[in-house]
Amino acid sequence: MSYIPRLKTEYKERVVKALSEEFGYKNVMQVPKLEKIVVSRGVGAAVSDKKLIDHAVDELTNITGQKAIATLSKKDVASFKLRKGMPIGAKVTLRGEKMYEFLDRLITSALPRVRDFQGIKATGFDGRGNYNLGVTEQIIFPEINIDKINRINGMDITFVTSAETDKEAKSLLTELGLPFKKN
Repeated sequence: MSYIPRLKTEYKERVVKALSEEFGYKNVMQVPKLEKIVVSRGVGAAVSDKKLIDHAVDELTNITGQKAIATLSKKDVASFKLRKGMPIGAKVTLRGEKMYEFLDRLITSALPRVRDFQGIKATGFDGRGNYNLGVTEQIIFPEINIDKINRINGMDITFVTSAETDKEAKSLLTELGLPFKKN
């Protein structure tokens, strides 16, 4: 018997049924699901200090439990002293078990540690059923040792779903436990 994340079993047992009742899906395969979570961080100061990329990669690796990669610039920007191919950020794409584990840790331990937390904004949907969330400080994650960080940075978390509309995606993410603000 192998380990199955809590949110994955909850999705199969409860969320599929709830979304089918809400939207009237006739087949289980029509129910939207979370396909991947992308955690990324831009490091603009990395143009002058190459070690900042290594710190960003290490922090994202610690937070997600999966090896992060450095993202490279696509073109030259002379005003920023940026050359094509220079590392300017870090990202991790989570799928499967690690995705559900990260989502569980985000909901249960990281988001409640945000100062004056009232819920996340429901305005981050892109019209195609994906949701973007910005986190201002990486220290909300329990994996980060506050004494070891050199500067406080934010990060972007993108939830890619198979939902057709934003309403379906919001219902899916709400059922999975993301605490949206009440209007």
